[in-house]
Amino acid sequence: MAEPRVIIVGAGPAGTRAAEALVRAGLRPMVIDEGQRSGGQIYRRQPEGFGRSYAKLYGTEAGRARDLHQSFEALLPHIDYRPETLVWNIADQHVWWANAHDQDAAPFDALIVCSGATDRLMPVLGWHHAGCYSLGGAQVALKAQACAIGREIVFMGSGPLLYLVAAQYAAAGAKVAAVLDSAPASARVRAAPDMLALPSVLWNGIGLTLALRKAGVPVLHGVTPVEIRGDADQGVTGLVYRTAGGDTREIACDAVAMGHHLRSETQLADLARCAFGFDPVSRQWLPQCDAEGRSSVPGVYLAGDGCRIRGARAAEAGGQLAALAALADLGLAVDAAERAHLLDAMADYARFARGLMRAFPWPQHQAASLPDAAMVCRCEAVTAGDLRQVVRETGAREANRAKAFSRVGMGRCQGRYCGLAAAEVIAAEARVPVESVGRLRAQAPVKPLSISTGEDAA
Repeated sequence: MAEPRVIIVGAGPAGTRAAEALVRAGLRPMVIDEGQRSGGQIYRRQPEGFGRSYAKLYGTEAGRARDLHQSFEALLPHIDYRPETLVWNIADQHVWWANAHDQDAAPFDALIVCSGATDRLMPVLGWHHAGCYSLGGAQVALKAQACAIGREIVFMGSGPLLYLVAAQYAAAGAKVAAVLDSAPASARVRAAPDMLALPSVLWNGIGLTLALRKAGVPVLHGVTPVEIRGDADQGVTGLVYRTAGGDTREIACDAVAMGHHLRSETQLADLARCAFGFDPVSRQWLPQCDAEGRSSVPGVYLAGDGCRIRGARAAEAGGQLAALAALADLGLAVDAAERAHLLDAMADYARFARGLMRAFPWPQHQAASLPDAAMVCRCEAVTAGDLRQVVRETGAREANRAKAFSRVGMGRCQGRYCGLAAAEVIAAEARVPVESVGRLRAQAPVKPLSISTGEDAA
């Protein structure tokens, strides 16, 4: 009997542990990853020749990062590893991939998508100025390029990543001008019972805040951003915000890193024709899957933050579970005790994640109050006013119809950075629930390809 063909997309925490489980079962999976090296975003490795320690790069997660990296290195003789390779389509039981040297379509019997997450962004007037970055982009600059995004940096938004990246910058010696959290401090108190499901992780988060305060970084809660000031010549020059008490203040800076928790990277699940459902807590459309990662499409499994935002530890467990589910569905033996243990762990991770959503809520109210001049889609220069005009003049209340009239989400990022906020703007203007606006549909290629790739594929 021929060995089942199993493909894993992504070499972060979920992808690494999925590959590990498959190799233990005697299979040789193909692992396709956009990154230069394994680790994903959370455990992104520094380039060869850089000498910063694990403690400096990953802080309290240094041990887990090292273990994940070492685990992947041990797998290399037993997997077909394709780094710096983009999966740009999934169709007809094939994965279409391309890199700088080659491209092809690989068939699969089982596909485990570990696509991770990207920043969830709420537009602000002036965020199109040079010097505005997502939190993830700021983190990449620090980890992969060993540089800061500015000389005086404001970190703004909400969620654990806000504090993690700000603390990493402070530890690296960068000047952090302030951390501005849109979530009220009281939200954390209300969410504490759920977050106590993982006390050590909760304490790590508290430790980041304490480290920032010890470094003399102002940390404010309940903040509403008003405007990022700057111009075409200088880029960012300052940030105007309102405090929880209603006072308007301005802070000088030359860079802003922003983000509100994360959004699941769901385009590949969409191309694989997985069913989606609306999650009212996170206000996102997410692919449907069972507790073990089985999607609605036979042979397609989802794991990690690409299907549910639960963090790196949950991603590791989810990757293992998805691999075990695939093995079982392929008729191969799995360890029932290991499966039960992972399911128990995932229940705690899910409870903790619910707590995080309550502690750091997505500020959808900011979409309704965005000035008309605020850019929503930076790729296509679509403003909040443009979207509102489309709703009023064409009656478009569905995301893809509004996209057709306005070009929102048609740019390089394919709606990754503007899609969720655009839906909130449309919903507020049309006075309808955001779930009725729907989601921007994914289309291949999920990211830009060279013209030669498209010609060859055709």
